[in-house]
Amino acid sequence: MDDDLSKKKCIPCEGNIPPFDYNEIHKYLKKVDDWEVKKNEENNFFLIKEFKFENFKESQNFVNNVGDIAENEGHHPDIHFGWGYAKIKIFTHAINGLAESDFILASKIDKAIND
Repeated sequence: MDDDLSKKKCIPCEGNIPPFDYNEIHKYLKKVDDWEVKKNEENNFFLIKEFKFENFKESQNFVNNVGDIAENEGHHPDIHFGWGYAKIKIFTHAINGLAESDFILASKIDKAIND
């Protein structure tokens, strides 16, 4: 199995799989850089990471890049940004939790910022 998730493609989820359990999440969490796993009010897991920038334009350029990645992958995160920051929240809506594609998208976002 190739550990570089950024080389994989997100697979659309139609809700016919269970979300990752805690053990599976932590196995995949080791393959991405500094993403946090949190739970929402319904106790569903999601990934979140805040990125810092020098100004608004850098934040906007990053968000536009993330948008292009998301569109290419067919997997769309929640994005919040402003002057000097961007927060990306990822989960699979169809299962209200995390699946491999969420970690693939996180890995592709990390790769984009490091390139």
